[in-house]
Amino acid sequence: MPNTILIVDDNRNVLAALKLLLEREFRQVVALPSPNTLLRQIEQSRPDVVLLDMNFSAGLNTGNEGLLWLREIKTRHPDLPVVLFTAYADIELAVAGMKEGAADFVVKPWDNERLIAALTRACKSEKGTAKQSATQDSPLFWSDSPAMRNLRLMVEKIAPTDAAILITGENGTGKTLLAKEIHGLSARHDKPFVTVDLGALTETLFESELFGHVKGAFTDAKTDRAGKIEEAAGGTLFLDEIGNLAFPQQAKLLTVIQQRTVTRVGSNKAVPVDFRLVCATNQKLDENVLRGEFREDLYYRVNTIHLEIPPLRNRCEDIVPFAERFLTLFAEKYHKPGLKLSPEAARKLTNHPWYGNIRELEHAVEKAVIIADGNTLLAGDFQLTVPAQRTDTPEATTLEEMEAEMIRKCVAKCGGNLTAVAATLGITRQTLYNKMKKYGI
Repeated sequence: MPNTILIVDDNRNVLAALKLLLEREFRQVVALPSPNTLLRQIEQSRPDVVLLDMNFSAGLNTGNEGLLWLREIKTRHPDLPVVLFTAYADIELAVAGMKEGAADFVVKPWDNERLIAALTRACKSEKGTAKQSATQDSPLFWSDSPAMRNLRLMVEKIAPTDAAILITGENGTGKTLLAKEIHGLSARHDKPFVTVDLGALTETLFESELFGHVKGAFTDAKTDRAGKIEEAAGGTLFLDEIGNLAFPQQAKLLTVIQQRTVTRVGSNKAVPVDFRLVCATNQKLDENVLRGEFREDLYYRVNTIHLEIPPLRNRCEDIVPFAERFLTLFAEKYHKPGLKLSPEAARKLTNHPWYGNIRELEHAVEKAVIIADGNTLLAGDFQLTVPAQRTDTPEATTLEEMEAEMIRKCVAKCGGNLTAVAATLGITRQTLYNKMKKYGI
């Protein structure tokens, strides 16, 4: 049991209720009706965690006063975890507070169990628990570039919360692995992690796959079946390629996210479901909203926290460490122990643009390991190519190469607007998505 919690809130009724609740969880509960003596009280009581309101009667009702006090605390006591206490309308400020160093935020009116869980996680996270879990048995390789260090710090702050997260980045950057990392660092880590590739779902299968169905709902519905959302109960629901979700389905998904209930196809019974939502896309959803292709209300629901994974070409210092990691993996797989990169090969890899990102690098290393004759991978062992639209490479010679090149050129011409690309090529958006996945576009 932690020793001390310091609560700062100008509502005395709130202070009384919190003190009654938290006295069972903390040996000492210190309550302040004003932040004016906050810093002095921290020195005196040495709390394990601070629960800080965002608004005070002496200040503005914008929440900025709470951010100012947060900065004061983190400047003087950088290791002291602070959980922000905020009204629903202040969530954007609470997210800004997490970027300033807050460990978590709790929305008023609060749920007792969630409040206690947030405070408990905050106490543990500052003692290194989150950092250890991110480095031990992690499926994600955290490189040491500045961009990835900043991303990792943000992930360690937000993973223990239940905030909805939108992960963006180009194909092959590791969005799925990052989603799994977030789940592994969360309080839901021992519950299901359920992935749904929305781009691969046809409109006719969308409701049955996500919401489930009851027996007799349609011809092949021979038994009741829970959908992916129900399967994620208690855990994390990862919606991959959410930017490819058709507009009519967006409204149905929004209803589930708002109400946290799901109704199976053929049933009228709404089933409550508790899940943490993580979404990913390689598209710019804000631009899709402006073009009327993505609902603005859904965008804000899935985008409480935005994490951008930078492309590999923008962090060249990560290329060789990733290559060496893959080299170890494939040397063991193909029974070629002792393989290493030559300096010339390392330079060649560093200078390549890697438009396919980490996935492309992984495949390149695997091919090099397979064809290598000696114990050292030479520059010539790496067969690297650049997509047709980015250089003057020879024209495509097979039907598949021609199709891939046509799609790439159309995507570039339409500025990444997949609806326009599908219309231009005379195919459905679903067919376009499947072909782009096939060709690694």
